[in-house]
Amino acid sequence: MSETEPNLPPMLEAALLASPQPLTVKQLYELFGDAPPKPGSIEQTLTALKDACEGRGVELVEVASGWRYQVKADVHPYVARLWTERQGKYTRATLETLALIAYRQPITRGEIEQIRGVSVSASMIKSLEEREWIRVLGHRDVPGRPELFGTTKTFLDYFGLKSLDELPPLAELKEYPELEPQLSFDISEPIPAQAAVHTEPSGPAEAGDASATPEHDASEDPVETTTDDTQH
Repeated sequence: MSETEPNLPPMLEAALLASPQPLTVKQLYELFGDAPPKPGSIEQTLTALKDACEGRGVELVEVASGWRYQVKADVHPYVARLWTERQGKYTRATLETLALIAYRQPITRGEIEQIRGVSVSASMIKSLEEREWIRVLGHRDVPGRPELFGTTKTFLDYFGLKSLDELPPLAELKEYPELEPQLSFDISEPIPAQAAVHTEPSGPAEAGDASATPEHDASEDPVETTTDDTQH
């Protein structure tokens, strides 16, 4: 660095720790206004800060929305005791629905129902949308124009992923009784993606997909949500 260049490591570390959301490289450059550091210097500093986390209780990671510091998985169970608000508990039905959207997007509600064999409640879809884990990507060009669902950057950020390409192979979500922060997808047999993500803007909400007539899932409960995430 030149003599006039700011001392990047402490400044970037402070910015990342102070920000409630991940920061992109572009946002980090913008912190310096009209006197930004030389090109490439912030990227090099981020790499150095990431390496400096070796042996510490926190790590610097790049997720879909940018860079952030977060608690490492091996110390998370202890740190989690600091949070008094309980984390949201999710039913198997919710987990299966979320997994199908993540791995087979874009996908309609009717297609999810055909695969699961039971109905998908509107409250379940709404809760995942309110959590900002899924969104409407467009509409299927069939009678009724059912909504096509896909995941969001918030979903990727929550699970510490940069892109959908980093989703691990998926076997059966029923192995997981509930969804917890930093859930490890340590599973083997993949379910292949159905199609590429459809990114056309969605129009007004249309009628649901009537192509499936599944049984009602009587064991399905509403999803509990909380604003107390564990990444920092």
